[in-house]
Amino acid sequence: MSVLIRVARADEVPEVLALAVAFYAEDGFTTPARELAANLRVLMSSPAARVAVAVSEAAEPGVVGFAVTTTSFGLENGLIAELEDLFVVPSRRGAGVGRALIEDSVAWAAGAGCHHVELVVAPNGQDVSHLFDLYARFGFDDGGRRLLVREF
Repeated sequence: MSVLIRVARADEVPEVLALAVAFYAEDGFTTPARELAANLRVLMSSPAARVAVAVSEAAEPGVVGFAVTTTSFGLENGLIAELEDLFVVPSRRGAGVGRALIEDSVAWAAGAGCHHVELVVAPNGQDVSHLFDLYARFGFDDGGRRLLVREF
């Protein structure tokens, strides 16, 4: 089964939101669906972000995955991208959908002039060691930095 990777359309917000809610629940995040919906709409309209979807080209078409990539600018590296969210429906995992979404994110970032793409693996109390091996297969390595957060 093949998929088409493209920018999410406004009429697909409900489908992408449903996947985002499933992703956040699966990974132990607690952001409410209403906040995810509001943030998704902002990201979809931002030139500094790409919300890509993987659309099944099978007999039953539909969104089977999504990726959110954003850009930021800093003193050290200039323009960089972060692959912030990546989710593939469980029934399509291992079929290359995630790979296609990652490649799309990397291509978009390179086309935007980014220095590199980074991502954060957030354990949220779960064993996520398999993700380090997964992302290593796509050329990501541990940069040795730690993310420190101050909530307010």
